[in-house]
Order: sequence, then C-alpha cells, then structure tokens
Amino acid sequence: MQLKTIANTITGVYETHLPVRDLNRSIAFYRDKLGLELATEIPERQIAFFWVGRREVGMLGLWQVGTGPLQMRLHFAFRTEQEALMNACETLRNSGIETLDFHGNPTTEPVVIGWAPSLSVYFNDPDGHSLELIHMLDEAPDRDFGIGPLSAWRARRGKTAGNAA
Repeated sequence: MQLKTIANTITGVYETHLPVRDLNRSIAFYRDKLGLELATEIPERQIAFFWVGRREVGMLGLWQVGTGPLQMRLHFAFRTEQEALMNACETLRNSGIETLDFHGNPTTEPVVIGWAPSLSVYFNDPDGHSLELIHMLDEAPDRDFGIGPLSAWRARRGKTAGNAA
C-alpha cells in the first residue's frame, strides 16, 4: 500500500500520551475537572488511561515521570462540538481552570484561527501541558484574519453575537 492510500484511511488521532509529575493529581484533573472517564490505572507502572469520547474514539495516557528540573511541555487538542466550545470558557472557569488565548493570555472568549478556520479555547493541565478544545468551522478560510478573538472574527464577517461563529 502506498503512503497516499494509507493517508486516505486515517480519520483522526486515536491516542496521545503525556508525562506527568504527580499521577494522582493529574488523574483528579482529567477525571474531576474535565470529566474524562478513567479507563484504567496501573499503579505498579505509574500510568493511567482515559477514554476521550467513546472507547472507539480516543484515549489519553498519563505516565508519571521523575521530578528532575527538566520538564516537557506538550500540546494536544480535544475535538469538540461548537456549542460546547462556545460555553467552554465559562465551564472551565467554573471548574477552576483559567482559559487562555492562542498566545497564552487569559481570555473569556474562544479564539479563531483564520487560515483553518477553527474555533479554539486553550488551557493548561497541572503539569503545564497546553490543552486545546477545537472545532473546525464550516466557513471560508481567511488567512488575513490571522488569529484573534471570536468577537473580532464576527465583526470582520459582519455577524452579530447571536449568530453562529
């Protein structure tokens, strides 16, 4: 099978893994604050796995590592529905999680990445990993927009706050 045909069969990323400093703290974050379902914990190996969506959709693995001074900061995005993303800033804040824009500044609204275009909200887990909620918009890309708040995207497109992104 050629690479082109393999690429045509890939429908998404199934699993990703993160190193964490404190497995119990991270389990509490992903389970209790984000609401992911704990698939299994293997204490003797200091690892835990979460279902992301249904079992067939995705999995997140957390691996406890040493507490040395060198730490990795990784990034991944959870695909989500537009309605959930529109409420994500408030929902995350209510769980004690600070929402961030693309550049890491606190925000109270989603951002739009114009070239895609996609709607996103960013936040960090307890180890500083950059997490993102993302929804691909069903609109024409606008590279000149760059990356900015949803309100600026709507203003540029002449949409009111009540209209869809």
